[in-house]
Amino acid sequence: MVFKSIQEDIDAYLARDPAARSRLEVVLLYPGFHALMFYKLAHGLWVRRWFFLGRLISQIGRFFTGIEIHPGAKIGRRFVIDHGAGVVVGETAEIGDDVTLYQAVTLGGTSPSVNSAQQIGKKRHPTVLDGAIIGSGAQVLGPITVGQGARIGANSVVTKEVPPGVTAVGIPAQVVMPKNREAAKEFVAYGTPVDGCPDPVLMTIESLRAQIITLKERVEALENEHAETMERDKVG
Repeated sequence: MVFKSIQEDIDAYLARDPAARSRLEVVLLYPGFHALMFYKLAHGLWVRRWFFLGRLISQIGRFFTGIEIHPGAKIGRRFVIDHGAGVVVGETAEIGDDVTLYQAVTLGGTSPSVNSAQQIGKKRHPTVLDGAIIGSGAQVLGPITVGQGARIGANSVVTKEVPPGVTAVGIPAQVVMPKNREAAKEFVAYGTPVDGCPDPVLMTIESLRAQIITLKERVEALENEHAETMERDKVG
């Protein structure tokens, strides 16, 4: 069972990273895969309540890979961390099957560090459901849920729930709906919005621009009416 799970993880890298040429290359040269192996060992110790040893293995993995996964996190099958440098996964984070993270992603908590005894066992970190893609530099913070098949664009900051199958981009992240829902189901590197997916910031700017034009036309019409009224009063 363990070997089957590891083989699935290797095959996931081959499927999602076009630079991966062989299983041997993934096993020997991919820090994301190495970090996952360290996590599996650390998590096994953690669930057996060997907390110190679990954290120790976790920190050794962080030293060698630059990827920090808390041994208390729950991670599903075929998890891929591409490139990986700077990735942080918090203690109460939950990750489903077929999830992809890119470099510098944080699945972080927002609870204060004070009264730490009260924080033990409390859900503080995100839940990322099956098939989600989180682009490089994205910060997903708090006990929120990223829906199945959702995408988080690079460098986005997400503090609210993300519905299934949509793309969230920006700071703070805004949900955008792709025009082509079938294309949105395909794997896209870095969670980049698919073609035809509107930019929420651009949409807001265009809406404001349209309102300004409408107001300008109305002001001009009122000025013309006032000028005509003044002209009639002079003649009268």
